[in-house]
Amino acid sequence: MMPHEHVAGFGTVDGELRVGGMTVSRLAARVGSTPFFAYDRALLDKRVNELRSALPARVELSFAMKANPMPAIVQHLAGRLDRIDVASGLELQTALDTTISADKVSFAGPGKSPAEIRQAVAAGILIEVESRTEFSRVLAAGDELGLAPNVAVRVNPDFAVKGSGMRMGGGPQQFGIDAEEVPGVLRDFATAGANVLGFHVFAGSQNLNAATIAEAQQRTVDLVSGLAEHLPTPVRYLNLGGGFGIPYVEKDQPLDLGAVAQNLHQLVDGPIRQRMPEARPVIELGRYLVGECGVYVTRVRDRKVSRGTTFLVVDGGMHHQLAASGNFGQAIRRNYPVAVGNRVEHASADTVTIVGCLCTPLDLLAKDVELPPADVDDLIVIFQAGAYGLTASPTAFLGHPAPAEVLV
Repeated sequence: MMPHEHVAGFGTVDGELRVGGMTVSRLAARVGSTPFFAYDRALLDKRVNELRSALPARVELSFAMKANPMPAIVQHLAGRLDRIDVASGLELQTALDTTISADKVSFAGPGKSPAEIRQAVAAGILIEVESRTEFSRVLAAGDELGLAPNVAVRVNPDFAVKGSGMRMGGGPQQFGIDAEEVPGVLRDFATAGANVLGFHVFAGSQNLNAATIAEAQQRTVDLVSGLAEHLPTPVRYLNLGGGFGIPYVEKDQPLDLGAVAQNLHQLVDGPIRQRMPEARPVIELGRYLVGECGVYVTRVRDRKVSRGTTFLVVDGGMHHQLAASGNFGQAIRRNYPVAVGNRVEHASADTVTIVGCLCTPLDLLAKDVELPPADVDDLIVIFQAGAYGLTASPTAFLGHPAPAEVLV
């Protein structure tokens, strides 16, 4: 996957990268400073439309806000998707400020605080419990508020998904209740006063292999079908997770969405309809929705040569875009797609290493990349920056100003 393919997704105007109809130079002038993140709403809509066209109509699409909690993005997607998933009290408040109704908001993640649980129960959202302790706290909050909490059980499956960027199911996990323990948990809490609506199984993230995703979904349906026998009411909520990946580096191939969709059609029309006819299947996506719609734009402050290596020193870095530095889960660091935003149509002539302004050798955004000649004040653009960017980065490190975020 070469950088020019990512440039094509945004388009160009007069030799400059275009984001949301504006060149990066004009956008930088409007923002007033660099670095900044820019997200293209047209690309967001395109991705949502692709998913709607491919997936079964019965499948509900949920946005995993943790991927990008920028309020403008959340508001934009709230009008186009069916659900929002949150992972903190602040994310919960952001979701409740949208047009999506509270009963279409789910709250997942280990270690929810009693205050967050109380907030969630009071709001009437769906709480995905991750342990017996958490189940007890949800019930206690319900008793205190005089409400019957809406609950789903997050299940740690008895299988693992190969090829995921991060494995979040199978083996020992902080996520969910082990599958073999779920029947006992349901038995112990069956008459405790909660509305147990169903299950959530999320086995892994950032997977580009359609066959692997299909297998995980099939095994999830089989697992939940067995667990459903222990529910006092029919399954109404069936969160199959997501894990759809996006290409970050040259060796990556885009996910075959058609193959994933074909498998989902078979599952929805077959075993889900037959075994759990009242269930609304949910696919929960974060980076697949927003990852490719965003860029990180940073300005060259210095160009220097050190013992044969040309460095472009920029005013941003890993404190804003940790993932591009390789320090957000890459086992072997590889370059994200990168371009000189104000001269993307020039031929490559330089091999450069792009580093940030932090006092650490970890602050590396691109190593030995071929780019058009770039100098002080040129704009460097890092692609695939729409997910796990600003809020997944150590922004307080060294006290540099936070970057702006714009949806255009």
